[in-house]
Amino acid sequence: MAGQFEKKRVKSGGRVAGTPNRVTSEFRETVQKLLDDNRENVSLWLTEVASDDPARALDLIAKLAEFAAPKLLRTEVSGGRVPIQVALSPTDAKL
Repeated sequence: MAGQFEKKRVKSGGRVAGTPNRVTSEFRETVQKLLDDNRENVSLWLTEVASDDPARALDLIAKLAEFAAPKLLRTEVSGGRVPIQVALSPTDAKL
């Protein structure tokens, strides 16, 4: 049938599991450098935005914070009366 993969085919090519995406890493580094180089300006801009709309300033701070401390994967707790085993893994290989 067209468009389907052969069963039991050996994987070839692509990244090895756990290898960070190069483009994503470069983008994060670029944004981090931009923020570092404009630290004083960013502070002034946020102060200016906060004077007109404090909620918007908090939203911007939260968005910028994701570049400094990436979000972790969500975990689900279940099991009823059975002992719960928790496994956490970061979404960013740098953590």
